[in-house]
Amino acid sequence: MSLRTLDLRSDTVTLPTPGMREAMAQAELGDDVYGEDPTVRSLEERIAEVLGKERAMFFPSGTMANQACLRLLTRAGDVVLGSKDCHIQRFEAGAAAGLSGLHIERLGDEGRFDAAQLRAALPPDDPHFAPASVVAIENTHNAAGGRVFPKDMLDAIVVLARERGLSLHLDGARLFNAAVASGRPPAELAAPFDTVSVCLSKGLGAPVGSVVATNASRMGALLRIRKMLGGGMRQAGMLAAAGLYALEHHVERLAKDHTNASRLAEGLAELGCEVTAPETNIVMFRVPDLEGFLTGAANCGVRVGRFDATRLRAVTHLDISAEDIGEALTRMKGLFRT
Repeated sequence: MSLRTLDLRSDTVTLPTPGMREAMAQAELGDDVYGEDPTVRSLEERIAEVLGKERAMFFPSGTMANQACLRLLTRAGDVVLGSKDCHIQRFEAGAAAGLSGLHIERLGDEGRFDAAQLRAALPPDDPHFAPASVVAIENTHNAAGGRVFPKDMLDAIVVLARERGLSLHLDGARLFNAAVASGRPPAELAAPFDTVSVCLSKGLGAPVGSVVATNASRMGALLRIRKMLGGGMRQAGMLAAAGLYALEHHVERLAKDHTNASRLAEGLAELGCEVTAPETNIVMFRVPDLEGFLTGAANCGVRVGRFDATRLRAVTHLDISAEDIGEALTRMKGLFRT
């Protein structure tokens, strides 16, 4: 009998729960390109309410949602200021440059930068320099191991950005993880930003989709950008229903993923790995033989991801229980025997 595979590569590998599948099957549908899908409308209204914004728009993916926001807030040739290894620069296929003619300047380290670093990066008011137009914050920060952006640091950044006339975008792919970990409502985390993207297919367990929330005055331009990028979908209510179900049933349970990540990190450290203590559901760790470990873990039915040349990533999610964490550690223990 083969071992059940414990897939810790990402929180995007989850499958819809029976309840989510039922909600999808029962969704009321219409043509969303005509604005006639009632379930999509319900999802957009719900996200706008949860994030404290006037309106929201459903997108097929987080990359498209982020890039639509950047295009909305900039002109070709502008600079976007974001954190080192931010998702919009590292994991979106060069879209900011290729689609909108933008340059992303990276600040700080470990997913964070402060107002002093932002001030130092701002270009002078001189035609020789590309103008900076947007500050982008990623919360939680994927490459930094799911770190939550600190409130005091963000507050100072927001003050400076507004003084300089800069727009603010929040890449909140895992914003609900940040809300649960910090104890702060999503609307509070989203409040300072002009545009906010949230992902439904990561920690929340929906199969597809992200949503952008912003002010009503921007919706016409955002809709045109979504159309330009190929993001208009027809009977998308089946997907939106999954998102609505996730918002109702899968937010509070994110605390379990965070607890499981902490237990996994402790266990990996006990096995001799170099581990960064997680703040949410992402565990970054190093082993002496990265490739050998990946192969050995896969052979014993545990899948983790190679994040870069030196780090591995394991992500907890709703398809991984506390018992699964113990089982994964037991299986991986054999990889450290001498």
